[in-house]
Amino acid sequence: MSTDADSAARERQQHLQRELLRRARAGTARRVTTDPTAGATDPVPRDTGHASGTAPQDGSVPLSRAQRRMWLMERLGGAGDSYHVPFATRLRGPFDVAAFTEALTSLVARHGILRTRYTERAGEPCQEVLPAPRTVPVPVVDTDATHAPGLLRRESARPFDLAAGEAVRALVLRHGPRDHTLLVTFHHIAVDGGSLETVAGELAVLYTAATDGTSPRTLAAPPQYADHARREHDALPGFEAELGRWSDLLADAAPPRLPRPAAVARHTAVRPAAVRTVPLAAAVPDALRALGAERNATLFAVSLTAAFAALHRLTGDDDLVIGVAGTHRSGTAMRGLVGLCVNTLPVRVDVSGDPTFVQLLRRVHEALLEAQSHRHIPFDLVLERLGAGARGADGTALVRVTSDVLGEPTVLRLPGTSAEYVDVPTDGAKFTLSYGLGLGDDARPVALVQYDGNTLDDTVAEAAVRDYAALLHAVAADPELALGQLPLPGPNPDAGPNPDAGPNSDAEPDPVVEPDLDDGPDGGEADGEAPDGDGHPAARTLRAHPQVADATVVRPAQGPPVAYAVLHDSVGPSGHELLSLLRRSLAAESVPATVTLLDALPREAAGPLDQGRLPGSPTPSAPSGPRAEAVTETFTAVLGVLAAPDDDFFVLGGHSLKAVQLAERLRTDLGLPLTGLDVLQARTPRALTALLDERAARQSAAKAASRPAPRSRDIRPGTVLVTGATGGVGAFVVRELAAQGRPVLALARPESAHLIAGEGVDVIEGDLTDLAGLRDAVAHADAIVHSACTFTRHDVDLAAMETMVDAWRRGPFVFVSSVDAYGHPDTDRVAEEAPPHEPVSPYGRAKLDCEALLLRAAGTEGRGGASAVRSPIVWGAHDRLREQLRWGAIGTLYQSAREGRPIELPRPGTGGHPWHGVAWVHAAALARAVAESLDRPVHGVANASSGHVSWRDLALDLTELLDTRADLRDTDDVPRDLDHRWHYDGARLARPLRARQGEDRRTVLAEMIRGMAATTG
Repeated sequence: MSTDADSAARERQQHLQRELLRRARAGTARRVTTDPTAGATDPVPRDTGHASGTAPQDGSVPLSRAQRRMWLMERLGGAGDSYHVPFATRLRGPFDVAAFTEALTSLVARHGILRTRYTERAGEPCQEVLPAPRTVPVPVVDTDATHAPGLLRRESARPFDLAAGEAVRALVLRHGPRDHTLLVTFHHIAVDGGSLETVAGELAVLYTAATDGTSPRTLAAPPQYADHARREHDALPGFEAELGRWSDLLADAAPPRLPRPAAVARHTAVRPAAVRTVPLAAAVPDALRALGAERNATLFAVSLTAAFAALHRLTGDDDLVIGVAGTHRSGTAMRGLVGLCVNTLPVRVDVSGDPTFVQLLRRVHEALLEAQSHRHIPFDLVLERLGAGARGADGTALVRVTSDVLGEPTVLRLPGTSAEYVDVPTDGAKFTLSYGLGLGDDARPVALVQYDGNTLDDTVAEAAVRDYAALLHAVAADPELALGQLPLPGPNPDAGPNPDAGPNSDAEPDPVVEPDLDDGPDGGEADGEAPDGDGHPAARTLRAHPQVADATVVRPAQGPPVAYAVLHDSVGPSGHELLSLLRRSLAAESVPATVTLLDALPREAAGPLDQGRLPGSPTPSAPSGPRAEAVTETFTAVLGVLAAPDDDFFVLGGHSLKAVQLAERLRTDLGLPLTGLDVLQARTPRALTALLDERAARQSAAKAASRPAPRSRDIRPGTVLVTGATGGVGAFVVRELAAQGRPVLALARPESAHLIAGEGVDVIEGDLTDLAGLRDAVAHADAIVHSACTFTRHDVDLAAMETMVDAWRRGPFVFVSSVDAYGHPDTDRVAEEAPPHEPVSPYGRAKLDCEALLLRAAGTEGRGGASAVRSPIVWGAHDRLREQLRWGAIGTLYQSAREGRPIELPRPGTGGHPWHGVAWVHAAALARAVAESLDRPVHGVANASSGHVSWRDLALDLTELLDTRADLRDTDDVPRDLDHRWHYDGARLARPLRARQGEDRRTVLAEMIRGMAATTG
């Protein structure tokens, strides 16, 4: 029975909901707080900097252990897009992009983890929740469906900048008026599978409200991930007893001994993922469920038992460990939580004694229950407790095989549309081998394996998935059979890659060298010790390498065996690289102490090796020299123990974070490239010293090779090399130099080289990955302008700069850098050469590192002066610059102006700063500044700015030039994409930067916008 108080509360609630909706449509909803007497929950919580009533997010919140693993993978390098989570749906029917933009913005406002940045304090990672953005941009690209897979793949692979708080982005592909593909890409540090279900559900509710103009149904204020991270961190001291239990469960466990590849693949940091599938009879899943129900086990436990049986048959091992996915989600308090709550659970099972499948199921069920009872213990803590015991003797991770049951994928279902899941594959395999029971389509279940293509041969993977499928069929029919009685798979003449296997699905299977029939599981002989000479496993593995012509192994009278190899030509892997390949491919006892490269092996006429003519192989002495001392000192400083030359990094207590710290110290101290992955792979001070010696020697060789050679007739005196010659900056530089009558050698990618034309301009095809071509071009030029940049592949940018500096031996060098190198200064006016201030983005950090390489070398060994010209946003009549205006740093502002949406701008004084806006430079003025720096080097850093424009003035310019009527509103908040308040001093290059006719802001913006209309009209 209602009361007057109830009616009043309902009226207040309805009034508040109407007001929220009105303000949400205007983009200001989050400044409204809910009346506690109304009983309704604001679907877009007020952004207070608090997490569900906890203390403000001041940057000191520790990472959860799962987040820490993701952060370390990023810092180690080479993660690629393995930890990107693409969420794509094909939508047929009416789709409102503006309404979806509003819904996605509201979702990010609700969940702080989607707007969290990651930093370090006192050497430890931490997280900070940023204010909610005004708008999360949703770009729209018109394309037909046939081009969609490539566009989706490229978008999902774009790197995330975790230091800037980027964890989610969206893209819409418009195939027709009522046909769209929507991609939302997350970083795994912010979401897991359970999160996607929450995300899909909330987006549907928020989108419905945005499209029909009604208030969304009540969405409870969600739990915040920062609270979960705090609770876990506070609970860590109480995990001691259960960590001890895990140590007992995994004592003396070893990684499964998977068949090794017949041919050694060239190492890449990202492990290429491949998938193989075999269809199952439609009745198999129900039969497996019934089997589990009879034995009080789940379908997951049954499929995991089949995986243990398959792995036992693949490896011959009885004591096996398979990893399964666990979760920290439990109880109603975590319902609706968006964040990374997964945990790896190692399940150890004894498969010995030829048990029946039912008996093995009982063992697996008990082991699984034991593991799940400790699922709240973070797996990385277990690994730290195990120390070196968490890896095999050759460094192989304990959990390299996993198993899962894959259900129907999450799909975003929006009102008025039909939804179809779209698979967007990623490049990397997280584990060496993963078994899966695929139940996404009830009528077509499949058995599948995903595997690391570098570590497992395609033929082995194909045999593994067919064996797994055969086991599932057999136990569904008769689970009382012993493992030894279960049938083997029959021949499969149609075996090949799954057509939907991921990024390499279009390629033909690689030819595979079959292993010798007498090889045991570790690549040696089945009986006794591995042979020496040409038959040694290391010799066979080396000869399988495509760049090795011949190889042998010799066992001296004293000491370990040593290997000798001959390359097909003088360019190829070094001895250390080949030794690293052997360490990854062979059992520890089969790895020689060294690999020595020779021009030819001393063989007799009949072919046998003449060992007497081989170089001696004395037992290696302790490494010496400055790099060896630096390695020893750094090992001691990071690990807290004095390391001997052959001490193992893991045995000494090393782990991923210490590998990152060790690599960063050595990279800084020695000026040589080194990553955390290098440390994990080298493992010992001796091997790490050898790697650094090798890289130092490579630098010296590059310098020697780049000595000026006799000048070619085609290269004229005074030639200026310009990289990125077809880019937005490089094209203007080429034009300016040619106008001054300077001979130009323009470096451009092959697909765009034809765009360069001009008197006195020669074109050379290449890009930043062609280091040999870069070195040759620099060696023949009298001056260098380096304007090319990948923007996202910072390792490529650094390698290119290192190569160019090594080859540089005369004349000036100008590097077009960025004001991003200053980071976030604590003053509003930034002087030239002011020190960087954190946070500095990865892009800005790469610019700083490139500048350091250049300025350190300037004036030495005949080199001329160097200038690092830091530019802000560049505007000019060039297609690349137009694209940056539309989709780059100020793309959200441009798109809002183009579509006539309300634009909210920080008023003067917001955050204690009198001005918010952006610096810009006209491309032609920047080109003049670069040319001036060739004649009069800056010998340091100079800023290149044509002016500074406030966000309000820029928004007015854009709306007038685009002929739209956007509503500009002053706010007391600073959206993340408009959080820029710095003026950059620029006295050093003021003269060439002085504006000429037609270089004012309005004119250049008008030229750019007219060009966009011409290309899209």
